[in-house]
Amino acid sequence: MFLVDHLILIGSLLLLVGIVSSKFSVRLGVPVLVLFLGVGMLAGEGGPGGIAFHNLEIAHAVGTMALAAILFDGGIQTPLDAIRGVWKPASLLATAGVLVTSAITGIAAAYILDLSLLQGALLGSIVASTDAAAVFSSLRTSGIHLRKRVEHLLEMESALNDPMAIFLTIGIVEILRGEAEIGPGLLGFFIQQMGIGAVVGLGVGFLSTRLINRINLESAGLYPVLTGTCGMFAFGVAAALEGSGFLAVFLCGAVIGNSRIVFQRASDRFLDAIAWIGQIVMFVVLGLLVTPGQLLEVAGPGLLISGVLILVARPLAVAPFILPFGFNWRETLLVSWVGLRGSVPIILAIFPLLFGLPPGQTFFSIVFFVVLISATVQGSTLAFFTRKLDLEEESEPEAPVTLEITALHDVDAEIVEYSVGDDSRAAGRKLSQLSLPNGVVVAMISRERTLIPPRGSSMILSGDHVFVVLRSETRPLVDRVFSRGRQKDPELPATTEFPLFGSVTVEDLADFYGIELPAPGAMTLDELIRDRLGNDAATGRVVQMDGVMLHVLEMVGRTITVVGLIIPEMGNDLS
Repeated sequence: MFLVDHLILIGSLLLLVGIVSSKFSVRLGVPVLVLFLGVGMLAGEGGPGGIAFHNLEIAHAVGTMALAAILFDGGIQTPLDAIRGVWKPASLLATAGVLVTSAITGIAAAYILDLSLLQGALLGSIVASTDAAAVFSSLRTSGIHLRKRVEHLLEMESALNDPMAIFLTIGIVEILRGEAEIGPGLLGFFIQQMGIGAVVGLGVGFLSTRLINRINLESAGLYPVLTGTCGMFAFGVAAALEGSGFLAVFLCGAVIGNSRIVFQRASDRFLDAIAWIGQIVMFVVLGLLVTPGQLLEVAGPGLLISGVLILVARPLAVAPFILPFGFNWRETLLVSWVGLRGSVPIILAIFPLLFGLPPGQTFFSIVFFVVLISATVQGSTLAFFTRKLDLEEESEPEAPVTLEITALHDVDAEIVEYSVGDDSRAAGRKLSQLSLPNGVVVAMISRERTLIPPRGSSMILSGDHVFVVLRSETRPLVDRVFSRGRQKDPELPATTEFPLFGSVTVEDLADFYGIELPAPGAMTLDELIRDRLGNDAATGRVVQMDGVMLHVLEMVGRTITVVGLIIPEMGNDLS
């Protein structure tokens, strides 16, 4: 066999074992990254696999590429509302929080390991950041669903805090090597990293959405590849300009993920698969670098440093920065606990080894031990603490089928999947009774494993998944029909005109959209407008009543067939 044949055999076997082991993650209560690291350790020279792997450059390259793919996928899946809601506390945790964690852990490490304060600060900086791969995978495979604000804060913090940890680690390494001094130069380096990363990420993301939507490729299968390539391009450009590639790739993903692109669902699935491959390969390769014997040698100081990091440094680095933003004490406790360490500390621990700084191997072993303790203890208890602190919320079941508009160019339509709950206005109604806006079409109803062709007589039941084709401007109104919990009705944007059929009744407006008009419930919009305008009813005429404007859009003879519903600027809260 050629060398490449051996590599393919060994690589596929490790991937296969890693994928199969993930099946038992939730069942065993062990985070999936711990299993992947365990597979690498067992395959290494200290385990039954006996693979001797000591190439730090390859490990660093594999870890960097994999983490970039994971962050890009994380950005793709982060909704814009989540970013708006938590960017301020997440930014503080990702900067000042990392600095506080680094300082406290560094002082403790210097005392425990009998190091200089600068060497202790280096170890503290290496383990200071939470890890995107660890947080993302733990949240998505734990079987629990956090309150969205807490989940978004944890995910965004873990995606944003890598530049700060990298800045601190590289800065201290350069100081220990005599290549830099503590002062304004280091601050400038940090601002450069963050600024270039942000500008490149947002810029490439903006240009990528236009490229993806406008280019006409020969094969539909190339669009997901193009999307992923745009993310890697953002990382490369930022790194080439000496900015943070990790921040750039996350922001690029967030821009693309919150834009409408062709073959979006296919791209999401492709990138999710790439992120999983990246996690498996990265953790298995990093696991190959250490043996169980090396971990046993540092178990004592490793446990002490882990205790300081988890029980002292993380809480002190979290509470001052999120309590002022309205997080309660239970949410603060959970955020403090879910400070999972993962691949980033292990990758950063390679730097002292690469530059020959003492005690490089001890640092690497301790960091690896800390990551295992953090992932095992914190990751495996995530579900327990979430339930004890009453921060779990009901999840919406996934539909067994999917639909997607696959056009080669951007189209003025989208398919939205709604999960119908007991408290949805649509529940228990026939399709013909929903009074949906003009131009909105129900394309498919999925009930358990059965597909129901939509007809006027089709009944919508709780638990159904309804796929609706609509234009983006009508979505806020349709959201009210299918939203779960009427007290959380989506706000209707002012000045937007929603086209409704003239046959919609005043009672329908109240029942389905929460809009009440001073008229008999059985009166249709056609009758209401003609009652107000009399013989002057004509296309273009407007009736205004109780903060609502009714605009005549279409007429057939004397019958008003389509009415535009407009919420003026001062009358948005109508429920």
